[in-house]
Amino acid sequence: MKVISPSFIITMNRNYEILEGYSVLISGNRIQKIDRTEKLIPIAKENRWDIFDATGTILIPGFVQTHIHLCQTLFRGLADDLELLDWLQLKIMPFEYAHNKESMKYSALLGISELIRCGTTTILDMGSLNHSEVIFEQLINSGLRAFHGKAMMDINTLYPELSETTSSALKNSEELAKEFHNSASGRVKYAFAPRFILSCSNELLKSTNELVNDFPGTLFHTHASENRTELENVRKICGKDNIECFEELNILNDKSCIAHCIWLNENEIQLMKKRDARVLHCPSSNLKLASGIANIPRYLKEGISVSLGADGAPCNNFLDIFVEMRLASLIQKPFHGPTIMSAKEVFELATIGGARALHLEHEVGSIEEGKKADLVLIELNQLHNSVNIDKENLYSNIVYTCDHTNVKSVMIDGNWIYQNYQFMSIDVEEVIKKSQEELSKLLLRVK
Repeated sequence: MKVISPSFIITMNRNYEILEGYSVLISGNRIQKIDRTEKLIPIAKENRWDIFDATGTILIPGFVQTHIHLCQTLFRGLADDLELLDWLQLKIMPFEYAHNKESMKYSALLGISELIRCGTTTILDMGSLNHSEVIFEQLINSGLRAFHGKAMMDINTLYPELSETTSSALKNSEELAKEFHNSASGRVKYAFAPRFILSCSNELLKSTNELVNDFPGTLFHTHASENRTELENVRKICGKDNIECFEELNILNDKSCIAHCIWLNENEIQLMKKRDARVLHCPSSNLKLASGIANIPRYLKEGISVSLGADGAPCNNFLDIFVEMRLASLIQKPFHGPTIMSAKEVFELATIGGARALHLEHEVGSIEEGKKADLVLIELNQLHNSVNIDKENLYSNIVYTCDHTNVKSVMIDGNWIYQNYQFMSIDVEEVIKKSQEELSKLLLRVK
């Protein structure tokens, strides 16, 4: 049993309660009780439970990032200043094709380490064509909560080497789902990941949706309407836009987790709402690739699920959720006014909103009795934080002034993964050293 006693608890429960003078009792991997500190601590001492005095910190739900590419972390800084299709064709796809198991291992581990250090406890990740089993192994060993799936591509005019037959894409994905879905006691799950319409046949898209139905608890993870050139090419192939194509194929539903959705037409917005599909918003990536700015306030007004993700390190170049929260708010204000996308609203997208997108809202995303103990301690004692810290400005402090240096400790599934600014089991120096070595070797393999 563990008791954590912070100064404040931002619960993100139904009533958005912020508690002061309360502690959290954790039994195994779940939150057993939330009660006044003055009541819990004597009981904890009497029973000799582990007590973590977190005075001066804020306890928050672990962040949920719903669109990540761990397979690309190794390529950070190697694909700058390009638009999407050139970025894919000239850099990312050749790099992904050059991966072997060792380079994939350290790309994943480098990204996982950064995500944890930034307070992210759950991710939805899309891999590459090969070596997804390596990413699953790193996710399982790291303690991170995650959905992952290999990228499915049976068409690739941008880089033909990075493709496979329709039957192979389906067979390999099904085998991975059988092996890894609900592994690590359910902490690691599968997400079927057809990359985007330009790399997938209609047969692959429809058959993938059938696989999602065959494996309860999995997701359909893809990209759509990210870039205007991409959109023009989709129209040439389908005669309509991305979401309309999904609807025509009868694959748009509440398991559809769709990254970007910048260039949706009015019909598509209504389809997303009608089918309860999820928008995975990646503000940094959308800006850096000059893809555009999604009309997130409109989507939220329509009741469409929106959550946040950093995307991949080569188009960001951080995996820091604090960067995404800040940008998600700021980029909308010139268009919609200063009151739009408040700090509280954006914080919700990064916590319980992300959990809802992944159908995990009954397990994570808020601090409530019975939920999984995925928790983060934030310390607001840096030069860049407000010196006036009270209940009224906690959301503002976290969303507008925090970065990874404010993350003191991270707990996932009841285990401290990162505590007092130190990883508990990841040797960061070794990860960086090995990542540098593997990148050098990979670049020699690039065609």
